[in-house]
Amino acid sequence: MLELDCGLPFFPEFDADFFAALPARPGVILLEMKAPKAEPYLARTADIRRAAERLLATPEAQSKRLNLREVVGNIRYSVTGSKFEQSLLHYQIARSLFPQRYRTLARIRPPAMLKVNLRNSYPRCYVTRQIRADEGFYFGPFPSRRFAEDFSEGFLDLFKTRRCQIKIRRDPNFPGCIYSEMKMCLAPCFAGCTQEEYDREVGYLLEGLSGQGAVLAARLEHEREAASEALDFERAAALHKRLEKVDQALRGIPDIVRRVEDLDAVILQRGADPQSIAVFPLHRGTLVDPFHLHFGEVSEPRSVEATLRAAFEPLDAVTAGSTQLPVEKTAQPTPQEIAEPNIDAQRGLFDGPQPDLAPAERKSTSDAWREQYGLRRAPPFLSEHLSLVSRWFYSKPRDGEILFRTGDWPYRRILRACARLLNPHEKNLIPPSPSQPPQP
Repeated sequence: MLELDCGLPFFPEFDADFFAALPARPGVILLEMKAPKAEPYLARTADIRRAAERLLATPEAQSKRLNLREVVGNIRYSVTGSKFEQSLLHYQIARSLFPQRYRTLARIRPPAMLKVNLRNSYPRCYVTRQIRADEGFYFGPFPSRRFAEDFSEGFLDLFKTRRCQIKIRRDPNFPGCIYSEMKMCLAPCFAGCTQEEYDREVGYLLEGLSGQGAVLAARLEHEREAASEALDFERAAALHKRLEKVDQALRGIPDIVRRVEDLDAVILQRGADPQSIAVFPLHRGTLVDPFHLHFGEVSEPRSVEATLRAAFEPLDAVTAGSTQLPVEKTAQPTPQEIAEPNIDAQRGLFDGPQPDLAPAERKSTSDAWREQYGLRRAPPFLSEHLSLVSRWFYSKPRDGEILFRTGDWPYRRILRACARLLNPHEKNLIPPSPSQPPQP
């Protein structure tokens, strides 16, 4: 956890020396009051000295500006090298000091996600902002709910899973919805398909989302080639058209959008110290405590890659956040959640109870889905970390770099990215080892 590493006592009669001792740099400040039980004042600022002068200088006559000169006894602060580090530090300090309202102070809003509720007998995909360890499939984060809805509309057109919010009773007399009339849904509501057929379609949906469409596209290409070799050109043409729809649905999707458990990345920012890089590991959607790489220090010989491996390799041996932070266990299902949990309270999504629970083979299929795709363990603050990361990722302009993990952690790419951040006007420069001074 990041901390406020500097502090000074405040005496109004020596305010000039006090202000001069503060750095005129971006950071986070915490003003502690003289009264023992008084609530401190926390803020992030682009200039620590100027913020202190505004709050603690002698107030002007008739001024209505907030002034804490007579009540503040001490200031704690920390200089930050980037907006992302500043946001994370402000969030962590607010969370420790104001557990009841830190989300409001840090402006935390969970990002829009796609969810497939795997506890339902007939799962469907919908947009939500709540993430829980309820064995559901979560895909995101998206820049906005509108973006997530537009993507889901296009992507779900490739499948025939249900989109309705009605109670599924498998009543042959039920008229169905507009999607079943357009042959865009298998219509389990009026027993238009068997349980096995619907399970198979949900499996295709989960496979397509978990692989960001790559697995789905590869399967369609294989089927198209097989149809062409069998001289079934009509089926090959249909598969080619479907493949084009897949490409169109996935066009423009951000790199960060993926299954939450697969969201492993490294965020690099300029550090507050000269010739330093702040490294923020992102493991299964959760931010791990950052560390710094100093490229100008003379210390014990150790390569940068060895430092990175020592930091990243332990993450592979544990679940998300369990190395340093508490983990939320899988929530036990309630009868309402078995039907479909009321996850998105703003929209009131609830399908009601399901009267026809599946036999043993259906239970086996659901268990296999939840085991392979379901979010079973997650820290309680997963959505908050995703909010911080997505807010930075979708900001314009965006400072720093993010490198996504594909297989092993991208150690060599991290070194090249550090060189770009330290020398923005030079390309293809590998930074020196921390044990060596930088080249002139």
